[in-house]
Amino acid sequence: MRTELLDYELPAELIAKRPLAERDASRLLVLDGGAIAHRLIRELPALLPEGALLVLNDTRVRRARVFGQRRASGGKVELLLLGRRSELEREPGDRREVWEALARSGKPLRVGVVVDAKQLACEVLARHDDGTVLLAVASPRAVEEVLAAEGRVPIPPYLGRDDDADDIARYQTVYAERVGSVAAPTAGLHLTPQLLDATRARGIELGRLELEVGLGTFRPIVTDDLSEHVMHEERFVVDPALVAQIAAARARGGPVVAVGTTVVRALESAADPARSGLVVPQSTATRLLIQPGYAFRVVDALLTNFHQPKSTLLALVAAFAGLDAMRSAYQSALAERYRFLSFGDAMWLPRRAS
Repeated sequence: MRTELLDYELPAELIAKRPLAERDASRLLVLDGGAIAHRLIRELPALLPEGALLVLNDTRVRRARVFGQRRASGGKVELLLLGRRSELEREPGDRREVWEALARSGKPLRVGVVVDAKQLACEVLARHDDGTVLLAVASPRAVEEVLAAEGRVPIPPYLGRDDDADDIARYQTVYAERVGSVAAPTAGLHLTPQLLDATRARGIELGRLELEVGLGTFRPIVTDDLSEHVMHEERFVVDPALVAQIAAARARGGPVVAVGTTVVRALESAADPARSGLVVPQSTATRLLIQPGYAFRVVDALLTNFHQPKSTLLALVAAFAGLDAMRSAYQSALAERYRFLSFGDAMWLPRRAS
């Protein structure tokens, strides 16, 4: 499809710079087929169909931003540590961790440059065409431990502000577990323990998977034809327990509800090719690009935030709801002054467009 069809004008004042005081106070636009209604996220449990399986992405956001300086010149460097890739052992006692990172500095970091960032000593091993670098990181303790104690929260750059102490808790879902992402699965930021309890009280089952949200989630589409966009890779895990939960939901006639586009991407990537509506257990990576025309195989309903123009996330929503219905919903949200993007309001798509 033409990327221009995913464009719209987003006023800067509608980008939510901070979350609301209460997670579940956000507004909820309901797009049911072509009909639009305006509700509150607190009403979600009552909107979920009986017998539904609500699937959450329980990845935890890594406090991945660190600031340091070049050892040789003292030049300032900002690093975003995307993930550990391996361990490097050149000689006994040298057990540095190898991390992929995004670097920002006055001059490009060349191979061999060492950056000191508090407890981390980072030597550049390689530069990649996508702008990332490979680092050998030495530290007196595990890098993840250092980041958990000293790293900064990698809030989205479009917020136009520095992270603060509130972001440590609020740019994280209440059910987050294993650290792995550099961005939050933002639809889940609305959910509270009380809301999840109310969901269970209605007999709705909760399932979990893990998809490590990567840097590519912020990268815009730069091609005129969406099909030519190079989709970023993200690791995900769908375990046997969730496979069984989905099979049980199908057996009782309940829909599979995705909390966020990350859940959609993981479930559709894990779809069983031989059995419609089911998934197979996997621990792998996906480059799945979902755009209008895609035939959904697993997900029946979706809770999602409002996304940036010309983004792959918006393309996924357009595929799920139908392009025209999605555009109408966004026009309504803009007219009603909804709050957009990561800390903004939400949209509920209770069923696929026919």
